[in-house]
Amino acid sequence: MNENYSPSSNKRHTHLRTQYGPWAVVTGASSGIGREIALELGRAGLNLVLIARSEPSLQQLADEVTSQFHVETSVLPLDLGQDASIDTLVNATRNLDVGLLVAAAGFGTTGPFLTADLVQELEMLNLNCRALLTLSWHFGRRFAAQGRGGLVLLSSIVGFQGMPNAAHYAATKAYVQALAEALHVELAPKGVDVLASAPGPTNSGFADRAGMRMGAALSAAEVAQSTLNALGRTPTVLPGFLSKLLTYGPGLLPRMLRVRVMGQVMHGMTKHRIVS
Repeated sequence: MNENYSPSSNKRHTHLRTQYGPWAVVTGASSGIGREIALELGRAGLNLVLIARSEPSLQQLADEVTSQFHVETSVLPLDLGQDASIDTLVNATRNLDVGLLVAAAGFGTTGPFLTADLVQELEMLNLNCRALLTLSWHFGRRFAAQGRGGLVLLSSIVGFQGMPNAAHYAATKAYVQALAEALHVELAPKGVDVLASAPGPTNSGFADRAGMRMGAALSAAEVAQSTLNALGRTPTVLPGFLSKLLTYGPGLLPRMLRVRVMGQVMHGMTKHRIVS
């Protein structure tokens, strides 16, 4: 354990181990928010099942976590957009005492809807929604049966209203947000905590893939810290001031005006690549 951490951090780490250990499953662990959450969980002393498509990146993370924090790791290089990969993950973790699922795998697209690549949009739907649903069902049932556990589902501030120039991506995150909010209520009596983490602009590999340029953005480490601090305390966390401003600031506006405002925000981040 890092001796530079404050007593409050150590207390939080103890809570994570006790409530959600000894094993956690983290999807999208090779980069960005998923990677930083995995590092923070390893720092707290949880053993980790790390899932993403890139085996070299996962193995590098596993080596880092093992050497620094002396926890066990299991690396599963899987494309969760494929049904067979979900079955592989579920079977591979069947005999582990898993108490936490962090569903951070996902990607986004930007640009006019009518010029989108339909194959890519369907791949995004499968990963952002279908895979997340299936894993939430499998692990939610496991956690409810054992009377404890946690689900962390990666939402986004774009999921609170439509988002022109990222219409389908925002729709996938609206799905995640609504699912997490409902499961938070349903599973609480069974001892299972459910959290939607809805960050705003974040410096990560996600933005590069989506073709976005962002100015005042949080680091992935800041999002990870805020997310884990909120787990078990609230149904939704909005990491960072900008996330709160962009979500609550237009709150009194009519919904369609909020859609237009957020569309202008997205246009500003993607104007270098949007064509009519």
